[in-house]
Amino acid sequence: MTKDILLVTGLSGAGKSTVLRTLEDLGWEAVDNLPLVLLDRLLEAPLAGSADGVQPLAIGIDARTRDFDPARIVERIRALRERHGLDVGMLFLDCAGTELERRFSETRRRHPLAPDRPASDGIGRERELLAPLRDWANRLIDTTTLTANALAQQVRSTFASADSDAPVLSIQSFGFARGLPRGADLVFDMRFLRNPHWDAALRPGTGLDADVAAYVAADPAYPAAMAQIGDLLELLIPRYRAEGKSYVTVAIGCTGGRHRSVHVAEHLARRLRDAGFSPTITHRDLGAAPQDSLEGPPASK
Repeated sequence: MTKDILLVTGLSGAGKSTVLRTLEDLGWEAVDNLPLVLLDRLLEAPLAGSADGVQPLAIGIDARTRDFDPARIVERIRALRERHGLDVGMLFLDCAGTELERRFSETRRRHPLAPDRPASDGIGRERELLAPLRDWANRLIDTTTLTANALAQQVRSTFASADSDAPVLSIQSFGFARGLPRGADLVFDMRFLRNPHWDAALRPGTGLDADVAAYVAADPAYPAAMAQIGDLLELLIPRYRAEGKSYVTVAIGCTGGRHRSVHVAEHLARRLRDAGFSPTITHRDLGAAPQDSLEGPPASK
């Protein structure tokens, strides 16, 4: 049976997806936009990934959730607490309207409650609709001034298990052409790998794309380098923990920060998760425009 249940809600664009991903990295089961009528069925289902059958559950809900009704949600939480003895909490993500408008403008997303009107209309309507949940929530985070990474760090510090003294682990890709990241503890340079920038078909893509990832992974030096870097990280991170270090940031760089470093950061994050660590991953320069003059001459064939 699930021990703790956290409902994650708030304004669209305020960071719900970031919170759910971070909780999942911390070992929570995370479900987004689950129709509330299915909640009992979810709670009754056996847990596949938990040895003791107990795993905290985070459920994302918002105005897009089917059968969404703030008053019914509050009553549902009360029932779960009183009748079933479950520890049910609610985290509400708030954000200033001007900042939400900026985020929607930058990402070119339409607000779910104003698909054919200005985002400000949808933000106002949603704020009104969610007011009962905001008032009832026992946790609130205002993300107006928080980056996605800062929000993830705050979630980790709040919801990491009490007996965990592991450092907060961050993996960040970056481009050397735009400077080293601040606060990096370990920096790995991927400029020895062949560069997808010089392949016209791959240049517009990023290290998140399968064809770019395959190109980088096909470099003869890639398997041994990834194995040795992964081994080194698995050796060092527990040592940082033993020394009481609270934060460990691993920076993976290439020239522009869009191809090689992005793929390698994703690869290493997966390996560390498989090894029992909980890294948060960010790509600092993923949105930067490609530029030949930054990349240097293409490697000779």
